Amino acid sequence: MRKTSYVPSLREQFGQRIKAIRLGKDMSQEQFAELLGISVDFLSLIERGINVPSFENLEVFSTQLGIPVSELFTFGG
Repeated sequence: MRKTSYVPSLREQFGQRIKAIRLGKDMSQEQFAELLGISVDFLSLIERGINVPSFENLEVFSTQLGIPVSELFTFGG
């Protein structure tokens, strides 16, 4: 029987990336959510890969973080 490896969905990879950025800035979810202008609940949903931000939110994220939008999608490989 062949073993299949689990590949995280794009949502999960994005959530993990956002969480990594937050942890890299040594911020709590509360601090990070405030910086991004979203609720802690929404940030939690994003980090868990349950929800995704809108294009408008992506622009806010990149502006507030001082990074290009594309960097939000730079997943480890």
